[in-house]
Amino acid sequence: MKQGIDRRMLLAAGGALALTGGTALAQGKPNLRFSAVFSEQDIRAEMMKRFAEAIKDDFALQPYYGGNLFKQGTELVAMQRNNLEMGNIAPQDVSNQIPAWSIVTSAYLFRDADHLKKVFASDVGRDLKTMAEDKLNIKILGPTYFGARQVGLKPKKKISTPADLAGVKLRMPGGDAWQFLGQSLGANPTPMAYAEVYTGLQSGAIDGQDNPLPNVQNMKFYEVSSQIVLTSHLVGFDLLCVTKRVWDGMDAKKQAAFQAAADAAIDWSTKEHLAKEVELVDFFKKQGLEVYAPDLKAFRDFAQKKYLESELAKGWAPGMLDKINAL
Repeated sequence: MKQGIDRRMLLAAGGALALTGGTALAQGKPNLRFSAVFSEQDIRAEMMKRFAEAIKDDFALQPYYGGNLFKQGTELVAMQRNNLEMGNIAPQDVSNQIPAWSIVTSAYLFRDADHLKKVFASDVGRDLKTMAEDKLNIKILGPTYFGARQVGLKPKKKISTPADLAGVKLRMPGGDAWQFLGQSLGANPTPMAYAEVYTGLQSGAIDGQDNPLPNVQNMKFYEVSSQIVLTSHLVGFDLLCVTKRVWDGMDAKKQAAFQAAADAAIDWSTKEHLAKEVELVDFFKKQGLEVYAPDLKAFRDFAQKKYLESELAKGWAPGMLDKINAL
């Protein structure tokens, strides 16, 4: 009995050392738990495999997908409490704590994946990342593009302008920024966990969802939908993050290698997503869905007016919107 207790204590001590930047007894290197809501079939899961391979000499990455370790929206707090080392963090979760960040969650801000990358590499991006580091105690390694968000609907009602979405129960993640995004499209936003969307569409609890096309395929939302409206209202991205405790525990050489590994993995993932989006329009049409673009100017004008008149815009840093538009 005593031998079993001692063994458990030894394993626990080894795990504690791994999570505090010490040397894990089993692996001889720090263990980094990574949490994400996306599935193991997602392109970003392969991105993390590539990242893990690049850092394997210094760290052991332990990924958890599908929200199995921490539910959607709770990863950031887990990192702040040092209960998690790495996470795929939604910018909306950052904006819940830093109002100035709500600007990057607004509709029709980023033009495409390249514009997103340029913004985060600019002075604006450095200011945003510094805010997060100082206030949230996390290090943002980069934005992980996962496609432009499109509206998928179960009803067959034709959508041309935001007025056509009036009364439509559109699933959005929880949180004020997400809910306002749904309103900015003219819909009736309904909070629902990502893992529940398929059954929500199937049962009629919701009329639709908004996600990038690769997500729609991965989660098989197309099986319970009749159409995809190519609103392209938001350049979808999350933030690959590591805790400041882990980051500050590295010397300059390891930090540079860690960042380079993240950059390479993110760039690979972005290219894969862009190629996939092109393929998926044909795929969904072959599945019997109607896929079309609405009046994008009507959507853009409606959304931008909603944001500029909202409380969210009051928290934006002066001049930041103009700087982003100028890039």
